[in-house]
Amino acid sequence: MEDLQAKKPLVLIVDDSPLNIQVLGEALRSEFRVKVASNGALALRLAVEEDQPDLILLDIMMPEMDGYEVCRRLKEDAKSKNVPVIFVTAKNTGEEMARGFALGAVDYIVKPFYTPVVLARVRTHVNLKLKAELLESLVMRDDLTGIPNRRHFNEIFEIEWRRAQRTGSWLAVALVDVDHFKQYNDHYGHGLGDQCLRQVSNALVSTLLRPGDFVARYGGEEFAAVLPGADLAGARDVAQRFRANVADLRIEHACSKAADVVTVSVGYAAVVACPEVARQSLVDMADRMLYRAKGGGRNRVCGPD
Repeated sequence: MEDLQAKKPLVLIVDDSPLNIQVLGEALRSEFRVKVASNGALALRLAVEEDQPDLILLDIMMPEMDGYEVCRRLKEDAKSKNVPVIFVTAKNTGEEMARGFALGAVDYIVKPFYTPVVLARVRTHVNLKLKAELLESLVMRDDLTGIPNRRHFNEIFEIEWRRAQRTGSWLAVALVDVDHFKQYNDHYGHGLGDQCLRQVSNALVSTLLRPGDFVARYGGEEFAAVLPGADLAGARDVAQRFRANVADLRIEHACSKAADVVTVSVGYAAVVACPEVARQSLVDMADRMLYRAKGGGRNRVCGPD
């Protein structure tokens, strides 16, 4: 029963009226999980938790922070900007509705509301969100390995760079290249080559220990990792484990000049993000370190330290 409940979409009801929360909650619980917030500050916290809502029903007229301000802040936060917001309000003038839509709301429900209409509208917008997420996940996934692709890497790197700039914290990038992979493909065939890339990608993903760390297929036989909060020593540790874990797969490679098994070369770099540092410079530095590792004989790790 708990598993079935956990699979239900989650709706966050934000209203300072306990009666409205009770009526909306009773109407929705047959199809959705429900969380509630009686003020804007709590709503903003709940909207970015790990168990993020699939839709927010948001009252406009609330003390301290009204629904318009809550919606504005939700849409400014990368974690909550894609959560659909439906205003539930007694304000039903064209001007008020236009203001809400301009802030990013997807719909309006006017009080006093008719619960079957509320349920229908919530169902519609939740389904649209889930379909959009499915399409986005397909676009962001590498078909061969099943891990994120370069487009997803670029998006995550941008988010983590901005976060690191705001907090003045470290951010690291590691680039990984499978050594002599063209020779592997030529000797063993593309079928085994594809299988090899899948095994390597699994080894890289399993290497990551922290929830924020991220690895993607960067292109061809190259992979890339974003390591938030990692300084040069931390990035070097991850890079060394990347190299060791791939070698431990013991995938035969008779045509490699680096070893008799499939190996990888890794370049890494890390900086304290600040406005004076261009974000692309971090990736460029990791790329130069990868070039150095390959030029030094491959099956090795190189960084700027």
